Amino acid sequence: MQYNFDEIIDRGNTACVKYDLRKFFFGNNEVIPMWVADMDFRTPDFVMDAIRKRAAHEVLGYSIRTDSYFDALTAWIQRRHHWRTEREWIAFSPGIVPAVNMAVLAFTLRRDKVIIQPPVYFPFFDAVKNHNRKLVYNQLIMENGRYRMNYENLEQLCRDGARMLILSNPHNPAGNAWRADELQRMADICLKYNVLMISDEIHCDLVNRGYKHTVLASLSPEIAANTVTMVAPSKTFNLAGMATSSVIISNPSLMKRFRKVLDGLHIEMGNLFGNVAAEAAYMHGDAWLEQLLDYIDGNIHTLIEFAETHLPQVKVIRPEATYMAWLDFSQTGMSDAELKKFTIEEAGLGLNEGTQFGPGGDGYMRMNLACPRPVLMKALKQLKHALGKRMVES
Repeated sequence: MQYNFDEIIDRGNTACVKYDLRKFFFGNNEVIPMWVADMDFRTPDFVMDAIRKRAAHEVLGYSIRTDSYFDALTAWIQRRHHWRTEREWIAFSPGIVPAVNMAVLAFTLRRDKVIIQPPVYFPFFDAVKNHNRKLVYNQLIMENGRYRMNYENLEQLCRDGARMLILSNPHNPAGNAWRADELQRMADICLKYNVLMISDEIHCDLVNRGYKHTVLASLSPEIAANTVTMVAPSKTFNLAGMATSSVIISNPSLMKRFRKVLDGLHIEMGNLFGNVAAEAAYMHGDAWLEQLLDYIDGNIHTLIEFAETHLPQVKVIRPEATYMAWLDFSQTGMSDAELKKFTIEEAGLGLNEGTQFGPGGDGYMRMNLACPRPVLMKALKQLKHALGKRMVES
């Protein structure tokens, strides 16, 4: 079946964060919303069919995750990422962000040091600070258009007593598909100092053409025993509203500690339709995903070619994974406050401010490319026009 990703779907007035909160976040309802990391593509037919079939039963009581649910999930991970997992390694979470918070509660104590590597997904900051842990930064280093980890500083932070590292793998917002050698070097340092690794791999299925995702825990049994892996179908299949994610822990001692927090919060049961949607996605999603990846790859090339030709002041950090683009506006000479005002009021775009992602994010904006190509072209033309007008006026 051929899927139509050029279809433009009106998401307004559907209680949609990305569209229906534009006035709240950007001051008007007219900006093209390219911020929240969900897709403007139709949720796949095989997922919707499964939801409709279950809804037809008309009794929506308490539900469980069945053998077929776990079989679909473990088979998907094996098929797509060559990592063998077991059912007893899998715990539920209503989302990756709640899972990161639960991991902080389960595996660290008040005032423990937790490492994150900014610029990085901003809920990581609150997951540490809101529970009275101490946030420490191993800021990524930009080299030749790609971020790399600062291994020397990482080792110093571990030596100084850090207890946990939270990894974005693939990296959000910059789109690094971390290579096996990069992850191995990071893991060796963490193992040396007994620093637990939390690997947010929600974007693992969205690896762009020419790149590969490496599951951190797949590198060795020793690394797996010191890693908590978090995955979900939400980004891959546009199911964020279904609030269904998985936490994979092969170490029984770590799993026991995680489940103690999970059970204490009474959120293990989950969402009936989330279970149904996830199972259908993992069972039937391969062909749809391949078409999606081709389309996103086309959007990435469209952005890069347009920027090289028409936006000389904007440098695109090519995403190796995810459908997000990290745009460097530093050559425009605008401050972060000016850049925010410019993108909203002059370019008519709703983007994520780079400063949200912590140290190293100044001068950047994050753009969501998971939209129909005509929408992307309209956004790029608006940006070109606004930058051109600004140059003439200056």
